[in-house]
Amino acid sequence: QVHLVESGGGLVQPGGSLRLFCAASGSFFSINTMGWYRQGPGKVRESVADITSSGVTNYADSVKGRFTISRDNAKNTVYLEMKSLKPEDTAVYYCDAFIKIWRFQPSTHYWGKGTLVTVSS
Repeated sequence: QVHLVESGGGLVQPGGSLRLFCAASGSFFSINTMGWYRQGPGKVRESVADITSSGVTNYADSVKGRFTISRDNAKNTVYLEMKSLKPEDTAVYYCDAFIKIWRFQPSTHYWGKGTLVTVSS
C-alpha cells in the first residue's frame, strides 16, 4: 500500500513562516507530479502548488511569491515553504501525488490526510 504522510503544520502569527513536509511510503515504481491542496473553513478544496518529477512548478495566484514548492526524489518527499503567511492561508493542507505502482500501469492519484495550518495572532 502507498501512503502520503504530511507534517509541519501548526499555529503561526501573521507574517510568519512555516514549512510543510509530505513523504510517500510503500512499494511503487515511480512518482509523477506531487502537490499541495488546501481547504479553509467553509471553503472548497483548492490547489496551492504542484511540481513535476523534473521540477517544473505551478502555483495558485494567491500564493505566488510567498510559497515555494520543492521535492527530493531520492526521499520521495515534497515540501512547501510558506512565508508572509496571512490569516486567509488558514486551512487544512493536503499533499497529493500521482504514483505508478507498476511500470506499465497508469498513475493513481493519492492523497494524504492533511495537516492544519492556523495563521492567527
